[in-house]
Amino acid sequence: MVIKRKYKNFFSILCKWVISGLIIGIVVGSATTFLLEINDYLGSVREKSGWLIGLLPLGGIILGYIYMNYGKVYFNNTLNDTAEQNNLVINSVHGNKKIPIRMGPIVYFGTFLTVFLGGSTGREGAAVQMGGSVAEAGNRLFKVNLLDTKIYIMSGISAGFGAAFGAPITGAVFGMEMTALGKIKFEAFVPCLVASFVGHFMTTAVWGHKHEEFIIQNVPELSFITFTKVIILAVIFSLLSVLYCQLRHGIQTLSEKLFKKNHMKRAFVGGIIIVLFTLIIGSQDYNGRGLQMLEQSFTGDVPPFAFLAKLVFTAVTLGTGFVGGEAIPLFFMGATLGNTLHIFFDLPISFLAALGLVAVFCGGANTPITAFLLAMEMFDGEGLEYFFIACLVSFIFSGHHGLWPSQQIYEPKSRLYSITNAATIENVERKKKL
Repeated sequence: MVIKRKYKNFFSILCKWVISGLIIGIVVGSATTFLLEINDYLGSVREKSGWLIGLLPLGGIILGYIYMNYGKVYFNNTLNDTAEQNNLVINSVHGNKKIPIRMGPIVYFGTFLTVFLGGSTGREGAAVQMGGSVAEAGNRLFKVNLLDTKIYIMSGISAGFGAAFGAPITGAVFGMEMTALGKIKFEAFVPCLVASFVGHFMTTAVWGHKHEEFIIQNVPELSFITFTKVIILAVIFSLLSVLYCQLRHGIQTLSEKLFKKNHMKRAFVGGIIIVLFTLIIGSQDYNGRGLQMLEQSFTGDVPPFAFLAKLVFTAVTLGTGFVGGEAIPLFFMGATLGNTLHIFFDLPISFLAALGLVAVFCGGANTPITAFLLAMEMFDGEGLEYFFIACLVSFIFSGHHGLWPSQQIYEPKSRLYSITNAATIENVERKKKL
């Protein structure tokens, strides 16, 4: 009788998670398709109308006004700020904060505005945040308990990522891995898996969105020399991710200090700086998402310092208060740096671009399993051994830096780092400055 009751309870919980993941996947997948299609349209319009970049400072004022007046809400006497973006989603999984439901629509509008006027940004941030917002809406509607609340939010993250990149297996793991270093919440596996696959299905099969494809033309044969080169390259790519994270957070801290967290002033000045950089370079290749040069890095030569230009453009854009994701810019930086390094390492251009794309993202996101699975799905499993090594090396050598300061450290990456458990990346950075 006891065994029968246990099985009955098991299957009831399983059905609950499957149904929940299904609903979240349908809603988030549809919303993500809307994000992708509008972003593609706005990006193409901007590329044909170069003068729009001159309106970026004005867009910063509009975006800042929205965040200052509609992006804040109190919950249990704690101020929740939608401008915290992915950090707010991570904090909500840890039970530290609540996601304002309005975050999803606000971040969508902010991403559209940033892309349309030429800010350097990506898209997965909006998809992940919309996923968290949808899950939070469900939590409040059905008044679920605290543990289930966290799992719903993780499944929303998975649905957003899986739908945004056409990588459902990667999305399933990303929702469980992104919130903490050294720990994966496998209790959320079923809803995250279902939500990610359903979100991907909605985006591709139901709504017919076509994701970008990056193809590795040649993979070098397995050899000790090639593995040695891959390890050295992974260290270089990890250092690039650290440089970006440090510059991006440094600009954010400085701009908040200078303008006393006035979002309108921060974004206005940030917009002016991006306009000036664009005029100095004489090209808009580093504005918006930069998909054309990203694709070109797999097939031919790109400017040797393209990765550095994209790093600066993105760090200024997001550090001064504009909105969007950081995965696409990291892909761009890694792929173009890999392209530049092919003359030094005598490896195929497309292979180096793919290696850089994955390794830089891994170092910035601190998600080695997600990065490896992304490589497998994005490049059809080619170069499996090399990508596995590159992800592990990049993860370890990037240290305790990252895109999201709210990531908790359950276990240090290595004994070489004297980091206490349960700290956050933000705490580690603060201690270094003292």
